[in-house]
Amino acid sequence: MAFWKKLTAYVGWNSVHEAAGSGRRSRVWNPGDPGAVSAMLATGNQLRVKSRDLVRRNAWAANAVDSFVSNAIGTGIKPQSLVDDPKFREKVHALWWQWVEEADSNNLTDFYGLQSLACRAMVEGGECLIRIRNRRQEDGLSVPIQLQILEPEHLPLSLNTISASGNPIRSGIEFDALGRRVAYHLYREHPGDPSLTVNGNDLVPVPAEEIVHLFRPLRPGQIRGEPWLSRALVKLNELDQYDDAELVRKKTAAMFAGFITRQSPEDQLLGEGEADEMGVAMTGLEPGTMQVLEPGEDVKFSDPADVGGSYAEFLRVQFRAVAVAMGITYEQLTGDLSSVNYSSIRAGLLEFRRRCEAIQHGVIVHQMCRPIWRAWIDAAVLSGALTATGYAKSRQSARAWQAVKWIPQGWQWVDPEKEFKALQLAIRSGLMSRSEAISSFGYDAETIDKEIAADNARADALGLVLDTDPRQVARNGATNSAAPSLPPDSPSAPLVDQQT
Repeated sequence: MAFWKKLTAYVGWNSVHEAAGSGRRSRVWNPGDPGAVSAMLATGNQLRVKSRDLVRRNAWAANAVDSFVSNAIGTGIKPQSLVDDPKFREKVHALWWQWVEEADSNNLTDFYGLQSLACRAMVEGGECLIRIRNRRQEDGLSVPIQLQILEPEHLPLSLNTISASGNPIRSGIEFDALGRRVAYHLYREHPGDPSLTVNGNDLVPVPAEEIVHLFRPLRPGQIRGEPWLSRALVKLNELDQYDDAELVRKKTAAMFAGFITRQSPEDQLLGEGEADEMGVAMTGLEPGTMQVLEPGEDVKFSDPADVGGSYAEFLRVQFRAVAVAMGITYEQLTGDLSSVNYSSIRAGLLEFRRRCEAIQHGVIVHQMCRPIWRAWIDAAVLSGALTATGYAKSRQSARAWQAVKWIPQGWQWVDPEKEFKALQLAIRSGLMSRSEAISSFGYDAETIDKEIAADNARADALGLVLDTDPRQVARNGATNSAAPSLPPDSPSAPLVDQQT
């Protein structure tokens, strides 16, 4: 103890870290230090309930969730097989597109709609559970597997015990001695809905390999997710009440109301009706009229206080804080583009998109897309829908057939011409491949090349010379002398499209 006192006195510890001191400004700041699991156990349910409440009734909270989901998922994060065999790639992609429409066990959307639904559940409720349901061969699916989206309420935070096999169960998740997830103990039905069966509220252990647990880990050791609105819940709720109060104030101010004070309430001076049970009588005021009052009577008009010209700026500052807490831009949260220019909005979008890409690849692809792809390939091979030689020999062999690249939807830029010129320069300089450039827009390079070849073959067969074909027309619009000759049966006067 003496050593630490000497050390503190020597380095001036309180002056180095002011927040760690016991001075006037830090005296009442005494936070606890719960672990990642304990923190969610203490506050997780309340955070989720309040987050859902705000998203239901608050336009800004709902728009924030919509904005992130539409940017992170869009039309879907799509797979591109990386297997060397081109025939296998072609077959697996065709089979995947057949199964995409069958993926939802509730038949409400397709696989990419499930991606959006899972991402929305993660943002709003902190996490999402996706159950992989194996189906029978006679169910008639292209691949006998489907997906079921479950809200995190199915997994009780309060379930902390030891299983019959001796494994610890923490927040509803069962772990083995090595810390690996063994099972998820789930309610048969959503605990917030009325049970329709006798055993609807029973907990059932589901093997971990059948569950995809989607959440954004923020701390080492974290096993449950935290709603993304957590840091903005209080501010958004207060802002909602403040804005509503200001709306009511403006409405009241717009009503020209007067109050008459008189000594004899039984007199009817303005032709008002009879008083109600509360003794209140109402009367009207016509334009262009003057009323003579009796002695001792007075008229006072309502004059609600005005907040002045600071209302808009105050909301703008508060919404910036909410946007920072959500990880989106102020413009995405509010839709207000009145103060932006090309440079400012591009800089803001670049920062947001870098964060969004980190979530796409580090959370959504890693936690959701890859496990589902592996389960889908397993089911396709076992059912005979795909033929993969040596697939069952070893894990390494299976991984070779499961190799895949997930491609998010491409970004739309404010000035596409500048972005495309930059991509073209990068490709010509050897800094980027065409495949990578095409992938950045959410497309498959092999599919694009096949479509270009088919378009060119069809144009040549019809004798069409389009200025969009670099084989035929140079960038300056001149016909390329090295263009391939047209077939003999082509029209004598080829059609030239001069549109830019």
